[in-house]
Amino acid sequence: MPELPDVERFRRVLEHAAGRRIGDVEVRDPGVLRQLSARRLDRALVGHCLGTPRRHGKWLIAPVREPQARHRRDEPSLAFHFGMTGELVWSGEDSAPPHRHDRVVIATAGGELRYRDMRKLQGLRMAATDAHIDELLDASGPDAATISSAELGRRLQRTRRQLKPALMDQGVVAGLGNLLVDEILWRARVHPTHSTSDLSGSDVHRIHQRMRTVLRHSMREGRVLTRASWLTGRRDEQDGRCPRCGTRLRHITVGGRRSVWCPRCQPS
Repeated sequence: MPELPDVERFRRVLEHAAGRRIGDVEVRDPGVLRQLSARRLDRALVGHCLGTPRRHGKWLIAPVREPQARHRRDEPSLAFHFGMTGELVWSGEDSAPPHRHDRVVIATAGGELRYRDMRKLQGLRMAATDAHIDELLDASGPDAATISSAELGRRLQRTRRQLKPALMDQGVVAGLGNLLVDEILWRARVHPTHSTSDLSGSDVHRIHQRMRTVLRHSMREGRVLTRASWLTGRRDEQDGRCPRCGTRLRHITVGGRRSVWCPRCQPS
């Protein structure tokens, strides 16, 4: 499932299309349009440009503007959510034939922006104004890459539940998924079932610092890393060992998700 680093990679992909006049929009599968018709999408985009995209957690927002003009707050924006299998692909002037899972193809001067998604659990939305984008993001917590330690602590304390599900709750902090949270908690030496109400100030500070480290490296690569020195690099091994202490990793279900942890580094 795409997490914050993946969406950051898609933001960089979308930058290829930014500022290019849109000549055509082909909706190959309307199943990825959310509260949006193919006709409305075409009418909003053709003849216009996408502006500089921005990411908020797992959301990617592309403002729409007139060519040679700046985006106005009363103009629409295109919002992408990638669900479990969505991605953005840029195909240049020597465009390859569309992939069978390319659901929407936005043709610009110089190339095509393709929304590709096998399972179609999320997709594209069109917000009429910036105020509507604010409403769309209102249910999301602060972006995980920018939240402060103090704000993270306040939000975790209010939830009063197991730590891992709280960190994965997009209303608490936006952008973290299963792999990132396991990696962060392993680095912070905190058990995934630890209660948020029992976190100390030093616990929160350590979690926040490790979160920033994991996100900095992962965002640079545009994906959750699977290095041998990372927990994510060992989690799928049949006899996976902790990269730090060599203890055999444990697997449990926390909040309905498969979770990996080290019993020595993260005592319960």
